[in-house]
Amino acid sequence: MAQSRGLYLRVGVLVVVGLALSLGFVLFFTSSRFGSSSITYETYLRESVQGLDVGSPVRYRGVAIGRVAEVGLVAAEYHPARRETFGSVFQLVFVRFAVDTNRIGEVPSLEEAIRLGLRVRIAAQGITGVNYLELDFLPPDRFPPREVPWTPRYPYVPAVPSTVAQVQGAAELLLQKLQDVDLPGLLDNVIALVADVRGQVKDGDLAITLREAASLLRAVRSQAEAAQVPEVLAELRGVATDARSLLGGREVQQTLSNAAAAAAELRSAVGRLPASIASLEGGLRNARGATTDLQAELAPILRDLRAAVGNLRDTTEQLRRYPSQAIFGAPPPAPESRR
Repeated sequence: MAQSRGLYLRVGVLVVVGLALSLGFVLFFTSSRFGSSSITYETYLRESVQGLDVGSPVRYRGVAIGRVAEVGLVAAEYHPARRETFGSVFQLVFVRFAVDTNRIGEVPSLEEAIRLGLRVRIAAQGITGVNYLELDFLPPDRFPPREVPWTPRYPYVPAVPSTVAQVQGAAELLLQKLQDVDLPGLLDNVIALVADVRGQVKDGDLAITLREAASLLRAVRSQAEAAQVPEVLAELRGVATDARSLLGGREVQQTLSNAAAAAAELRSAVGRLPASIASLEGGLRNARGATTDLQAELAPILRDLRAAVGNLRDTTEQLRRYPSQAIFGAPPPAPESRR
């Protein structure tokens, strides 16, 4: 009986400890959800969401700000009203995620953030194959928002293709272009080009040109050897030495110093030239004003002198005609009385 009670006691303690551990694990994994305010958003992806599950983290530039709440197909969540729109938009996958507002702080309105380039994309966490949602601001003109023909149940954040999807799309486009290329014709053209080049190198104009170039090089080498190039180089070295010594001589240095002094004097003279020109212009203006004043003063004098000359001419004519008038002073008889 005592052994049975001890067994029951151990089993009960083990069950209580298991329940406590289970409750601790639950509290540990859900501790970030209790006592926090969160907002649920949704987005739509055209690519595969393999590796993205409920509970996957949502990060903004590496910082965890929320978790994925729901993943599903748009065709099952939003039933298409028209069958013709099924192929374009209803083959998408919707992802709903909750963002903890306490971790992002004060942010602009969702419409303003989308206008500034807020987008969602799938990102891979290392090489483990586990994916997560990444929020980031991207160029809005490069990734415009996708218009959907239904009313989202939660605030809608546009999505962009992930890096893997972009690389895969570029590779598929490249493969498609390679498939459109006529590879057999291209290979035939390359083979023909190689054959033509081989023929030119062997017996064509290119071979003749190469042989002529080789002969020309041999002739130049023989001429250089016959011209005693080392002696010519030695003479040139001597001429260079003489020129260096001449440039370092006292006369050349004196000439350079005189040239520098003359250049300095010329620079100073050129610097004084504007003042001299200004003084000359002032003197010309003064001379022009004096000339104008002199002309104004000489004009009446010249008029008086002209009148005096006219009176003197009349007096001389009168003396020539009637000299007695100047001696006796009697006026000449009038022409009527003489008659």
